[in-house]
Amino acid sequence: MSSRRGLLIILSSPSGAGKSTLAKRLRAWDPTLSFSVSATTRKPRPGEEDGKDYHFTSEEAFKSAVTESEMLEHAFVFGNFYGSPKGPVKEAIDSGKDVLFDIDWQGAQQIRNSELGQHTLSIFLLPPSITELRRRLESRGQDDAETISRRMQKSWDEISHWGSYDHVLVNDDLDATEEQLKTIITATRLRRIQQPQLLDHVRALQSEFESLS
Repeated sequence: MSSRRGLLIILSSPSGAGKSTLAKRLRAWDPTLSFSVSATTRKPRPGEEDGKDYHFTSEEAFKSAVTESEMLEHAFVFGNFYGSPKGPVKEAIDSGKDVLFDIDWQGAQQIRNSELGQHTLSIFLLPPSITELRRRLESRGQDDAETISRRMQKSWDEISHWGSYDHVLVNDDLDATEEQLKTIITATRLRRIQQPQLLDHVRALQSEFESLS
């Protein structure tokens, strides 16, 4: 086992709050950070690769994985199942690697309540204002007006769950928020529970102390 146990780092926010950009910056800062590749029952889209973009699976296999407690979290969204396989995540954190999750508040809650919940670090990103959130969505040029309207309606539901996260940051400046994220992650990596070697070290100190008595 690694000298440090990895973290399950959850980033959540309403669409347009900068989550994807900051996740990319964190991975550039620490290339050992990996994204949790979700499993899904939907069909692959053009250009998507199995195992890289998603683990594409049948509905029967997905439901079986849920029944066997092989999913850290799962949800039914727009007619398809999505979930985070537990095995790869557990293997990663046991080897000292952090895993990054881009999920909503419901998925975050499921992970916090899972057997790996004690190794979870959850961070919610707030926009500086609702007006700015809409401006960012419109400036991306990815969605039509109807889609943007739906995203805006959903944004308040996401924001209303801010109080269930370990840390909440107002992303009014990408560079400043990035530095805050780095500080939070660095500090959390030093939590006692993330350092399994400490118990052996303390025992060695005790043995040395007793031998000097």
